[in-house]
Amino acid sequence: QVQLVESGGGLVQAGGSLRLSCAASGSIFSINAMCWYRQTPGKQRELVAVITSGGSTNYADSVKGRFTISRDNAKNTVYLQMNSLKPGDTAVYYCKVVAAPDVYWGQGTQVTVSS
Repeated sequence: QVQLVESGGGLVQAGGSLRLSCAASGSIFSINAMCWYRQTPGKQRELVAVITSGGSTNYADSVKGRFTISRDNAKNTVYLQMNSLKPGDTAVYYCKVVAAPDVYWGQGTQVTVSS
């Protein structure tokens, strides 16, 4: 059984920073990609950032230059460093781990940015 545990969310003022972590445990043999998504009420979940097993990264245009995704392969952990946060970044953030053909989701962590 695979479990993803997220941490690091919270309340921060605009311009501040937060670092999210997502640790995967259980029987995962080969992770292809690790991702962060976010979702606000009434909207679809959107991809924020992705990092592949080879270390390639991609970001949503709205977070480029402010967010950085990284991973520790030895710990099966993915991070999202969020800087220069804006009220528009307020959402529940979810990590996703792709270990083809399986996909696993974290439980979500709330990020609230006050103006």
